[in-house]
Parts: sequence; C-alpha cells; structure tokens
Amino acid sequence: MLFHILTIFPEMFKGFLNESILKKAQGSKVIKIHLHDIRDYSANKHKKVDDTPYGGGAGMVFTPQPLFDCIKAVKKLAPKAPVVYLTPAGKRLTQTMVEKLNKKFEQLILLCGHYEGIDQRVIDSLVDMELSIGDYVLSGGELAAMVVIDAVSRLVPGALGNDESHREETFSKKLGRKKEYPHYTKPAEFRGMKVPEVLQSGNHGAIEKWRRAHLR
Repeated sequence: MLFHILTIFPEMFKGFLNESILKKAQGSKVIKIHLHDIRDYSANKHKKVDDTPYGGGAGMVFTPQPLFDCIKAVKKLAPKAPVVYLTPAGKRLTQTMVEKLNKKFEQLILLCGHYEGIDQRVIDSLVDMELSIGDYVLSGGELAAMVVIDAVSRLVPGALGNDESHREETFSKKLGRKKEYPHYTKPAEFRGMKVPEVLQSGNHGAIEKWRRAHLR
C-alpha cells in the first residue's frame, strides 16, 4: 500500500511515521508513504496558499491553484489512486470503510485541508471521496490522515508482526459494536488480583466463550 499525503505541514508526520508498526511496515516495504508539501506548488512568490473567502466570514480558505497543481502532479504518479479529502463534512470513517479502502486500492492520495476549508472547485473537480473521523473540528486534516493511514496499514499483509492481532480484531468486529474483552498477561497473580483460571486453561473453546461473555 502506498500513501501520498498532501499537506502544508509535512513535518507533523515525521514522528508519527517513524515509530512502532508504521516504522516496521515501511522498513519491510509492505507500505510506502510519500509526503508532498502543497506550498511547493504555489505560484505565489511568497508560497501563499490561502486567501479571504468570497461572501465574507471569518478565517481563510485554501486557494485552488496550488491544490490543483499538487493533485495533478501526484495523480501522474498514482493515476488510479482516489483523492481523499479529510474534512468534518465527509462520510464517517468506519472499520468497514477501512477494509474497503484496503481491498479496493493499492494507493491512496490523502488531502489534508486547513484554515476554514478548501475552494469548492477543487472538491468538485478533483476529490473522489470526503472522509471524517468524527463530529468535531480539528485545526487541519493531518491528524485525520494519520488515523486513516494507521487503520488501513494494519490490514496490509505483513504490516503487523503477528497476523493473530488482525484475526482477533476481525473476530471482535463480527460481534457488533462491542469491540474488546479484558486482557491479561503475566504474572498470573499481581497484588492479590488473579487472572481468570479459564484463560490459563488452554481450552480455546472455553476461552472464546468467556471472551464473548465479557465483551465491552
């Protein structure tokens, strides 16, 4: 899976992309991530990418020129990849949608908005999908893009060190809204608190039954 991230704050991704699962997945080349600085495509001599909104109102709006040029350039690298705009007005991201993105596409172009939004002409002409990670407002689409990358990457074969983790997540998903059961690890007793005996029994049928009964 290859992710193209379009942003005016590429430095925000450096720490995120160089830790934990994503670092390992990139090291093993099961996922690749390219950062594209939208300011590099601005025709303005000061690399400005925003302006005041027509009709008045607070805040600034992403101007169309740098976005058009940036998206067009990246589409040449990934012609079949959908342009996904991260915005509170988008369709809510769910695990089902994450699975569809993973299965349907080999590359994704993630457009991180900022300010009060982007010029509608960009959305009408170049955006294939609008996604939201929740009903709240963030300073920009960078954090939302990180959520999409993390969620989709977990489903790429080889990204997780143990494929059992993905099977467990699938198992929980099939059970509805309740996603988790209590987790325990060694030692079997800690400060008088004991791990349930069934989890130490080795009886996989009984363990699954216990986990289903304790989903939360």
